[in-house]
Amino acid sequence: MALGRGLGELLGEVESAYESSTRNNKSGVNKIDVASIKANPNQPRKIFDEEKLNDLSESIKEHGLLQPIVVIENDNNTYTLVAGERRLRAHKLAKIDKIKAIIIDADEFKLRELALIENIQRDDLNIIELAYCYAQLLNEHNITHEELSRKVFKSRTSITNTLRLLQLSSYVQQFLATDKISAGHAKVMIGLSVDEQKMVCDSIIGQKLSVRETEKLVKDLKEKNSDKPKKKKESNTYDINPLKNLMNKLQENDLKVKVEKNYFKIEFNSQDDIEKISSYFNLQ
Repeated sequence: MALGRGLGELLGEVESAYESSTRNNKSGVNKIDVASIKANPNQPRKIFDEEKLNDLSESIKEHGLLQPIVVIENDNNTYTLVAGERRLRAHKLAKIDKIKAIIIDADEFKLRELALIENIQRDDLNIIELAYCYAQLLNEHNITHEELSRKVFKSRTSITNTLRLLQLSSYVQQFLATDKISAGHAKVMIGLSVDEQKMVCDSIIGQKLSVRETEKLVKDLKEKNSDKPKKKKESNTYDINPLKNLMNKLQENDLKVKVEKNYFKIEFNSQDDIEKISSYFNLQ
C-alpha cells in the first residue's frame, strides 16, 4: 500500500513539520476514532471498487494499516479527511473503531489540492476521474501542464492526452469510465460529432471492435462526410439586366414604372394601360 513517490515525499514533509510542532502536545501518527472523521467534501473520486475495498479491509484486519490516513482537526473534536478515503472505508468495513492518522493544518484550498494529488498518485481512479482531477488542479490552482507534470510525476504528454478525453460526449465518457471501451478506442473518437461518437461507441461495444478496427470505422466515416456535396450558399447578388429590359419595354408603351428596393410597380390610369400590360404579359 505504498504511496506514489510524489505524495510520499509530500506527506513525509507534512509529518516532519507536524512533529516539530507542540500543538496540543500531539506528534507523529495518532490513533483517532473512525466515527469522528468526516469525508472530504471535495473528494474527486466518485467510483469505489467494492471488491478491492473488501480485499483491502481483509488485509488491514490481518496486517494492520501500513500507511496512515491524513486529516485536519476541526474545532468540534471532529476531523476532515484529506487523504486516504479507501483506507477509511476499508476500516469501516472491517468494523475497526480507531485508525492511524497524521493530523495536519491546511486551509480549504490546500485541502482540495492534497486530495487531488493523493488520488492521482493511486491507481484506482478510472481515466475520466483522473482527467477531471487534472482539470481541477489546472483550473483551480492556476498551474501549467509542466508544473502539474512535476507535481504528480506524470509526463506532460500523458497529462495532455488524458485531458483531451474530456472533449468526448458524456455518453462515451461513461463507457470509458466503466472500462466498456479503452482509452485507445476513445481517443479515435475525439473530433466527431455527438451523434457520430454514439454510433461509433455502440459499434465498438456491440461488435467488439479492436482499436485498429475502430480507427478504420472512423476513417471511413470522415471520408464519407468529406464526399458529401457541400450546400451552396445562396448568392446575395442578382443579375438585373432582364429587369432593366422589362422596364424599358414597359416604358416604351408609355407605362409608368417605379423601382423600389427589391420590386417595381407598374402604374396604370386607364383601360388602355391595362390592355397594354395584359398584352405584354400575355394575360388575355
